[in-house]
Amino acid sequence: MEIYLDNSATTKMYDACIDKMSMAMRENYGNPSSLHRKGMEAEKLLKYAKETVADTLKVSPNEIFFTSGGTEADNLAIRGTVKANRGNHILTTAVEHPAVMSTLEYLSERGYKVEKIPVTKEGIVDLNAFSKMVRGDTVLVSAMYVNNETGAVMPVSEMGKIYKSKNPKGIFHIDAVQAYGKFPFTAAKTGADLISLSSHKIHGPKGVGALYVKSGTKLAPIVFGGGQQNNLRPGTENVHGIYGFGIAADLSRNNILEKEQRMRRLVERLKTGIENNISDIKINTPKNCAPHILSVSFSGTKSEVLLHSLEIEGIYVSSGSACSSHKKGPSYVLTSMGLDRKLIDGTIRFSLSEFTTEEEIDYTVASLAKIVSRVRILMRK
Repeated sequence: MEIYLDNSATTKMYDACIDKMSMAMRENYGNPSSLHRKGMEAEKLLKYAKETVADTLKVSPNEIFFTSGGTEADNLAIRGTVKANRGNHILTTAVEHPAVMSTLEYLSERGYKVEKIPVTKEGIVDLNAFSKMVRGDTVLVSAMYVNNETGAVMPVSEMGKIYKSKNPKGIFHIDAVQAYGKFPFTAAKTGADLISLSSHKIHGPKGVGALYVKSGTKLAPIVFGGGQQNNLRPGTENVHGIYGFGIAADLSRNNILEKEQRMRRLVERLKTGIENNISDIKINTPKNCAPHILSVSFSGTKSEVLLHSLEIEGIYVSSGSACSSHKKGPSYVLTSMGLDRKLIDGTIRFSLSEFTTEEEIDYTVASLAKIVSRVRILMRK
């Protein structure tokens, strides 16, 4: 049995993506910038993807720009903003993804004033603190919609209103990688000027992302080339990857409310099962959460030991963000929430998908109960 519960790291591709992309790779191999028929065929695939992704956010296709992934989308949003706009004061949250954190560290080293908004014990942005930190010269606010480690949903709409009331010309960026395709939202609802998306989090191919750029937003390119995508993100497009992203975006939005509620029920089943069968635990995921993520700390254990023990049983989970798994030290997300170091060291993130079943959840709970008991005995020796 193989039970994949690490969908926040990446997802299994839809069969339709694989099949249609394979056919397109064989037949639609032209360069979309070429003027002949093969180029036009490739351009049609890009047009389909652009229109589909745009429709999921209820925006114009002209406001969608494809990138190599969520990381590049974040970089383009942040670095492109500061290049095109005056001001050196930037606000972000204390629990952002490394793609945002590392980019802002880069800017901080080059003279930009970067401040981190504190979060509550539930890992949600402290709006009172945020309101006090926003300044009239705050050029950029960058915040995630859903935290990739805990599943906490940030009050992005409220953040946008606070920010724009103090600086109407400021740029508001949202990293929506963990929110997109998990529950419905529109760009207008978030109040964002820029929104980062990723294909491989919604059962599409890896190496493809997108950035929504609200019409009229000043943004400078960070790479230069042949003028593709209105010069904002030039370079020959990854036609087949972008096409696959479009297919995944279309499929993920089908019955999205039903999928969301189903994942919520399964996460609750997992949470209840763990609480009823394992003692001395702490649930880190707040009530206001995304439908697919559950973070749990098991005292008296080590997450790496739990992870590999579960892997032996065919269960794949994570100890935190896959993008920072190679870094030493405790999770800065859980640290910012005030979690004790010993609990952080025993934390596991379970992340579900629309394909997760009740049987898989029940098997995971049963296996986990045995493993935690065994690990605790070994660690006490």
